[in-house]
Amino acid sequence: MQIKDYQIVILGVLIAIGSIFSTYILSKSVVEFQKLSNQTIRVTGSASQNVTSDSASWNIDLHTKQPNLKQGYAKIKADAKKVKKFLLDSGIEEKNITFSAINSYEEYKRFPNGNTSNEIECYNLSQYITVKSNDINLLTDISKKVDTLIEQDVDLTTQNVEYFVSKLDDIKVKMIAEASKNAKARAESLVEGTNGKIGVMTSAKVGVFQIVPVDSTEVNDYGINDTSSIEKKVVSTVSATFTVK
Repeated sequence: MQIKDYQIVILGVLIAIGSIFSTYILSKSVVEFQKLSNQTIRVTGSASQNVTSDSASWNIDLHTKQPNLKQGYAKIKADAKKVKKFLLDSGIEEKNITFSAINSYEEYKRFPNGNTSNEIECYNLSQYITVKSNDINLLTDISKKVDTLIEQDVDLTTQNVEYFVSKLDDIKVKMIAEASKNAKARAESLVEGTNGKIGVMTSAKVGVFQIVPVDSTEVNDYGINDTSSIEKKVVSTVSATFTVK
C-alpha cells in the first residue's frame, strides 16, 4: 500500500502541531514551577516588653557672674561645697558625684550703639555636677528638695532626673527574637487560607527600637529612647521574607 503525497503532508502537519503543543505544555510547566519556587511573602512582626528603670542620673549647673575671676572662682567653689554636703547628707555616695572643670569667659562692656568695647565688664563662670544612683526613688526625692540649696544662696539650675535600664542590650536581643517569631506567625496566618505553608526565612531587617513610657503610642522613624519615665516599654519590629511552599 502506497502512501500518497497528501497523506504525507497531513502527517507532517499533525507531527508539527503535536510538537508545538508539547513544547507549549512543557514551557508552561517550567514557568509555573519557577513561579512556585520563587513565591515569597514579606511581613512585619513586632514584640514589646515593659521594663522598670534601675538607675538614675541628675545634672546640676552652678553658675555665677562676678567682676573678677578671683571672686568668681570663690563663689563657684563655695556653692559646690554646699551642693556636695547636701548630696552626702541626703544619702548619695561620694563616688557617685562628679564635678566638671570650672568654665569661664569674659563679658565685655558695650557702647550705646551696641558695639562691643575692649573693656571687661564681668566674668561668667559655671560648673556641672552629675549625680548618679541605683536608688532611683532616693535621687528623685533629692531633686525635689533643690530649694534647700537655693535658700543657701547657691546659684544653680537643674535638669529633670533621667532614668535608665542597665540591661537594655539583653532585652533588645530578646525582643528581636520575639518579633521574628511574631513575623512567622503572621506569615503562617496569611497563607493558611490558601493551603500554603511557610518555608525558610530568606531575609530579615530589624527596625529601630522605640523605648517609650508604658502608656505611650509614639513612634519615630529614628527610634525613641525615653529617659523621662521610670516605667518604660521597649518595642521591637522585624521585617522578614519567607518562602511559600
